[in-house]
Amino acid sequence: MAKGTLYLLPALLAEGNVESVLPEGTLSVTRKLEFFIVEEIRTARRFLIKAGIQKAVDDLNFQVFNEHSGVEELAEYLAPAINGHDMGLLSEAGVPCVADPGSLIVREAHMLGIRVVPLTGPSSILLALMASGFNGQNFTFLGYLPADKMIRVKKIKELEKTILEKDQTQIFIETPYRNLQVFESLVRVCKPDMQLCLATDISGVNEVIRSMSIAEWSGKKPDIHKKPTIFLLYR
Repeated sequence: MAKGTLYLLPALLAEGNVESVLPEGTLSVTRKLEFFIVEEIRTARRFLIKAGIQKAVDDLNFQVFNEHSGVEELAEYLAPAINGHDMGLLSEAGVPCVADPGSLIVREAHMLGIRVVPLTGPSSILLALMASGFNGQNFTFLGYLPADKMIRVKKIKELEKTILEKDQTQIFIETPYRNLQVFESLVRVCKPDMQLCLATDISGVNEVIRSMSIAEWSGKKPDIHKKPTIFLLYR
C-alpha cells in the first residue's frame, strides 16, 4: 500500500479572512483532508471551519501534539499516513515547524519514508523581516530571550556585539504578556543608534510594524502588551 502525504498547513496569524491571507492552492488541499495533527483541537476546528473544510468537523480525526507531548511514540501520530491516508500538520498560528514543535513530527515522517509537502502561508518571522528594512541576507532567529532580567541584559549586549561584528539582523519573540519587559530592557541596554523593529498583529486588521532607533523609541510605550509581536534588532 502506498503511503499518504504529510501536508504542512499554515494557519492565520491573526483574525481575518482566510482568502486574503492563504493561497487558494493551500486552502484546496486543506479542505480535502480528514486526518490532522494539531497543537490544540479547539483552535484547529475553528480555523478549519473558516477555511471551508468539506467534511463535518465532528467527522474529522484530530491528534494533539504540542510542547507538552511525549516524543517516545511519534510514529503513532503518523499511522494514518502509513496506512495510505493524506494528513495535515497544523500550527496554532503561521507556518508549522518554525518556532513550533511540529518539526519532530516531520523528522519522524522522513524516517518513515512519508512524503512531506510544505504549503504556502504566512510566517510572522519572515513577514516582519521583510517589513523591517533590516538585513534580509544575514539574519538569525533566536526564539525567546532569557526570562531572567539580568541574564536577558547580558544576552542583549551579546546581540549588539554580534550585529556589529557580523552585520546580522537578530530576530526574537516573547510571551505576549512579557513584551513590554523585553522592550524596556532593549531601550535601557542598547546603544541609542541601534535600530529596533516591532511587528505586532502581523496580517491582522490591527497590524503595526515600526522600525526606529533606540533613541527614538526611548520614552515611548508601544501598544504591544499581550499582543503577538516580533522583535528585530539591527544597526
